Amino acid sequence: MTVQDIRSFNRFYTNVIGALDYGRRLYAPYTLTESRVLYELAHAPRTDAADLRAQLHLDAGYLTRILNKFEEDGLIQRGPSDTDPRRRRITLTAPGREAAALLDERARETVGSMLDTVPAEDRPRLAEAMRTVRTILGDGDGDGDGDGGGGGRAPRPEDVLLREPAPGDLGWIVQRNAALYAAEYGFDADYEALVARIVADYGEDHDPHLERTWIAELDGRPVGCVMCVRGDTPGAARLRLLLVEPDARGLGIGDRLVGALVDFARETGYREVVLWTNDILGAARRIYQRHGFVLVAEKPHHSFGQDLTGQDWRLDLHATPE
Repeated sequence: MTVQDIRSFNRFYTNVIGALDYGRRLYAPYTLTESRVLYELAHAPRTDAADLRAQLHLDAGYLTRILNKFEEDGLIQRGPSDTDPRRRRITLTAPGREAAALLDERARETVGSMLDTVPAEDRPRLAEAMRTVRTILGDGDGDGDGDGGGGGRAPRPEDVLLREPAPGDLGWIVQRNAALYAAEYGFDADYEALVARIVADYGEDHDPHLERTWIAELDGRPVGCVMCVRGDTPGAARLRLLLVEPDARGLGIGDRLVGALVDFARETGYREVVLWTNDILGAARRIYQRHGFVLVAEKPHHSFGQDLTGQDWRLDLHATPE
């Protein structure tokens, strides 16, 4: 392996993905860097300029020019950070989310067209080769400790992206909820039927301005989800189907999913967020408490083949945080 080998591969791959003329390739007025900034803003609910610079390794002045352009175009809005008054929080506006979604759709179509040219029998080999490149070059030496030892680097919180569901993700939500709750809590098929009804109702008739689903993605695969749907009373949003895969726990994914939902509910104009859960789900309940949810009622019941205690939790979005 020589420097020239890597440079030759880089030239080849930039041609494959159209990096030199990215905007024209996607029929969009954005460069590759601008598109990537939009992507990060769409998948990280609470972001500031410092976070973006660190994630994308961008020059501060260059990033500022991009953000100024986005603000002039009405794609973003900037405000004080929730955690650090010295920082400015950046969020996408409704037109910004639409632009990011359109870019994501066109990028998926472009990559899908490229993948269609790869024979089915060659795809596992291609996927393995891509994983090998990411493992070896992902953190200098591949294992995250900088000692040249190689091996697979452990995932970090910043490796997780939050995105809207792609085709097949709603089915994944049903399948993983059923499988995980059966394995971890002994729930029977009644729970799978309940989840399937919730997901089907959302898929058939949801209002994108008032309801939303987030998928947490790590290394190209879904590892978590949550849904925000309209509640039973005016002004109430309902949190449903929070889930994090066991091998992705410990990365703060549940916190990020709930935080994204709460931010969305507040920005949309909901008065409160409500949820129903069971007392055995200790990790989820701790997340709800950290975000300000309060237990308002609980009642024993027998469901999903188990004796459980159901709990109703509520978050007042107009309350002043302590």
